[in-house]
Amino acid sequence: MDIRFLLNGEPVALTNVDATKTLLDWLRVDNQLTGTKEGCNEGDCGACTVILIDKEKSIRPLNSCILFLPQIDGKAVRTVEGIRNHKVQDKMVEFHGSQCGFCTPGFITSMVAANINGDRDHNTTLAGNLCRCTGYEPIVKAARASENEKNQLGSRKILKNSLICQNQDQKNYQNLSKS
Repeated sequence: MDIRFLLNGEPVALTNVDATKTLLDWLRVDNQLTGTKEGCNEGDCGACTVILIDKEKSIRPLNSCILFLPQIDGKAVRTVEGIRNHKVQDKMVEFHGSQCGFCTPGFITSMVAANINGDRDHNTTLAGNLCRCTGYEPIVKAARASENEKNQLGSRKILKNSLICQNQDQKNYQNLSKS
């Protein structure tokens, strides 16, 4: 099976894909993108969360440990390595939302997806992410602060940084579908 997708804005074409290989294993083992963590390997802890963008511009945080490579064919994937200089990252630092750091990439990707989608129900948005060190109060405070910052600066204008995950990938969809 051959698949094509975007990874952090760059086109990827894979041939003879093992249909049972997870995105998490492909990211970590085959590509050394180790920011996406393996926690439970059952889709319960959220340490492996990535952002998936499909052609309908649906932006969703998904667990890469239960996402098989054929499921991402024709889509765009953003890992924590593909998210740079986003206000959510700054707010996690400001509100001390990380201690050991193992769960932080999953929280960041979930929060960025929620921020892009304008989702303000942080308790629900972050329910799929578990933290054993920090507790959830500073993480939820960081999510709220990044939401409030968005409101202060204008709803669409602040998405410029967030759209690192959307515009570049959506633009590259045209090239992906033509090749």
